[in-house]
Amino acid sequence: MDDRSSGNEPRGRKRHRAGGRVTLSDVAREAGVAPITVSRALNTPQRVSDRVRARIDAAVETLGYVPNLIAGGLASAGTRVIPVIVPSLSILTFIEVVHGIQQTLERAGYQMLLASTDFDLDREAQLVNTVLGYSPSGVILTGLRHRPAVGERLREWGRPVVEIMEHGDNCIDMSVGVDGHALGRFMADYLVGRGYRRMLFAGSNMERDYRARQRWEGFRDQLATHALKADLLEYAEAASYRVGVEALDAALALPEPPDAIHFSNDILATGALLEAQRRGVKVPQQIAITGYLGLELGEFLNPSLTTLSVARTQMGVEAASMLLARLDGEQPEPVQRDIGYALIERGSA
Repeated sequence: MDDRSSGNEPRGRKRHRAGGRVTLSDVAREAGVAPITVSRALNTPQRVSDRVRARIDAAVETLGYVPNLIAGGLASAGTRVIPVIVPSLSILTFIEVVHGIQQTLERAGYQMLLASTDFDLDREAQLVNTVLGYSPSGVILTGLRHRPAVGERLREWGRPVVEIMEHGDNCIDMSVGVDGHALGRFMADYLVGRGYRRMLFAGSNMERDYRARQRWEGFRDQLATHALKADLLEYAEAASYRVGVEALDAALALPEPPDAIHFSNDILATGALLEAQRRGVKVPQQIAITGYLGLELGEFLNPSLTTLSVARTQMGVEAASMLLARLDGEQPEPVQRDIGYALIERGSA
């Protein structure tokens, strides 16, 4: 059981077929239906009643069944395909990591299969089940938090798994990322050292993007060590320039506006900086603005954006290299890597 999950799925362990891979016939027996009915439920679910499909889904979950989508020897040997599962394809953070992965895999003769979860752990679980059916040689997925069934299945699968973006304990197999709490703590200390005392953290989509919430928690907790308190502005929608504009407007409308805002990413911070310029708000004299990502755009804003940067392309290169080393029979050391971060100090704070 993986206690890092935030989900509420059953805690009991699955039953596995003694002596090898769970088959479609095993699922049929468990569900009390014919094998052809299981095949229809998995391939054309609209042809099976909701009641029967629910029984089959329960049997699939109970037995840990993964459809075999690759025939014969390929399935046992593994194809030269590596699935990469990320939360979003619209955020530059993940695009740069994926670029590093793709370049490294292709040089070694492997192809990348890319999928997006939209920050949904249930969708991630479905995608993992799907991609394992293609018998990949390994899997790269995002974060250390998954549904319990995902961690259990990938550990039992026995092929290389690398988790990216997050550094912490108890990875499934290997990981390379950054400590979100440490990022938040660092920025809190930086702003305090610059003389700011009324701080605000502004973030978006933090219910799903729990790594942004980790940065907020680190920021809040570190300010408390300085006997300071941070307020939180949280928006449910995904990051956008517009949300950054709204956050700055809301901050300035407070009875006692903050003297510094730390945004959960550079996209929000950019929107805020552009709005400050439009409104004639002096940055950092009236309010300081900082971000996280290290996007190149921040260099060309007025004032330029102070932010924390992570070597995202290098993270992708390391993740792919660790996986390839394992496939070559090597044992990468260490298996849990903190890629670190850097302060880009510019004019906004």
